[in-house]
Amino acid sequence: MMKNSQLYKGSLNTIIMKLLEENGKMYGYEITQKVKAITQGELNITEGALYPALHKLEADGFLDVEIEKVDNRMRKYYKLTESGEKETVNRLSELEDFIRNMQSLVNPKLEF
Repeated sequence: MMKNSQLYKGSLNTIIMKLLEENGKMYGYEITQKVKAITQGELNITEGALYPALHKLEADGFLDVEIEKVDNRMRKYYKLTESGEKETVNRLSELEDFIRNMQSLVNPKLEF
C-alpha cells in the first residue's frame, strides 16, 4: 500500500466490495489495477493485503468465486453474493458517515 496505509487498511474490504458492486466480477490483479487507476497511483494494494481480504470476504459469505480458463490459464474471478450486496450498502453507508465525521473534525468550517 502507501505511506499511510494504516488509514486504508480498515477500508480495504469496503473498497473491494464497492468495486465488485460496480464491475460485476473481477480477478485479483484487475482489482489492484483499478484501485491504482482510480486513485491516480496514490493507493497501491499489494497482493499480501488483497488476497487475505478476498479470502476473508469469501469465508464470510460475501463473495463467490468463479474459475475461468483465459489464454490457457485458470483465472479466479470474485463477485458479490446476495448477502455481499446488502453488506456493501451497509459498509458504504458507514464509510460515508466516517468520512463526514472526519471532515468535521479536520476542517470544522466546511459544511456538507
